[in-house]
Amino acid sequence: MVAEQPRGSNRSRRGFLNRLLGTSVGGLVLAALYPAIRYVIPPGAGESTAAAVTLSLKPQEVAPNTGQLFKFGSRPGILIRTPSGELRAFSAVCTHLGCIVQYRADLGHIWCACHNGHFDLNGINVGGPPPRPLEPYVVNPRGDQIVVSKAS
Repeated sequence: MVAEQPRGSNRSRRGFLNRLLGTSVGGLVLAALYPAIRYVIPPGAGESTAAAVTLSLKPQEVAPNTGQLFKFGSRPGILIRTPSGELRAFSAVCTHLGCIVQYRADLGHIWCACHNGHFDLNGINVGGPPPRPLEPYVVNPRGDQIVVSKAS
């Protein structure tokens, strides 16, 4: 004589295994989607607390058609001397995903290496994925100093 198992125990085992499999698949889907969502939505960038900085380089040390990175509070900035000799400064943080931009003399504009973003010499986004222009700064050469401040 074979002992019969109660009907409820088989169902509860099957239900348990179905729930286990369902939550495992759900976790796998979330683990795959999270990085993709973080890539598409750019991170929020905090504001710099500095209102102005005095750079350690002199105006005559910045050659035409070159760019220099500098620290503006807790964030990087970029100082550019245009081919015509004008000094301009911007936030060096790309508006796409927060990478650091650089000046490329061969292209004649600001370039982000992360995703091939391009900005003209006014900080306007002209190519690639950046959604907004770079934040402009005000440049004031004072004798042998360069003072960079936030635009008001």
